[in-house]
Amino acid sequence: MKIDIITVVPELLESPLSHSIMKRAQDKGLLTVRTFHLREWAVNSYGQVDDYQYGGGAGMVMMCEPLANAIESLQKEQPYDEIIYMTPDGSTFNQSAANELSMKENLLIICGHYKGIDQRIRDMYVTREVSIGDFVLSGGELAAAVVIDAIGRLLPGVLNDETSALFDSFQDNLLAPPVYTRPADFRGQQVPPVLLSGDPKKVEEWRFEQSLERTRQRRPDLLEGQE
Repeated sequence: MKIDIITVVPELLESPLSHSIMKRAQDKGLLTVRTFHLREWAVNSYGQVDDYQYGGGAGMVMMCEPLANAIESLQKEQPYDEIIYMTPDGSTFNQSAANELSMKENLLIICGHYKGIDQRIRDMYVTREVSIGDFVLSGGELAAAVVIDAIGRLLPGVLNDETSALFDSFQDNLLAPPVYTRPADFRGQQVPPVLLSGDPKKVEEWRFEQSLERTRQRRPDLLEGQE
């Protein structure tokens, strides 16, 4: 998979994409992530990529021309399955969306900044608008890193145990069950005996029951229409 990112603050993406599982995915050649500084397509020698908004109001808006030129320049190298704009008013990102996007080959992510991007860019180029929650960040870079991490870990070969992602929270619309490791007795707190039984069927049943109960308690909305 290849993911290109247009941003005005590429430094914000360096650390999240340079360590742990995302680094492993790139080292294995399973994921390629490239960041492009929007100021490469600035409208003048001062590096301008934003301007005041029509109608007045506080906050600058990212201009059409730099973004259009950046998108079209990158499209000449390769077509994109999706051009994604990170924005608080986009559709809420979830595990289902991560699963879907992990099946794509080429993605372009636009990171908004200031008051966002000119609406005409959204109308002309963007195919999907994504939010990671009902709150506002200083820019789309950290949100983009979240989306890339969620997608990248699903790519075949990225995780050491490829079945691990299948049991994550939300994969089956349930929260993940409790997990335990050694020692079996920690300050009087015991690991549930079923996990020490060596019976895979009983362990699987226990985990499902725990997932169901945890979901009922913490996210009953996930079970609506299922029970």
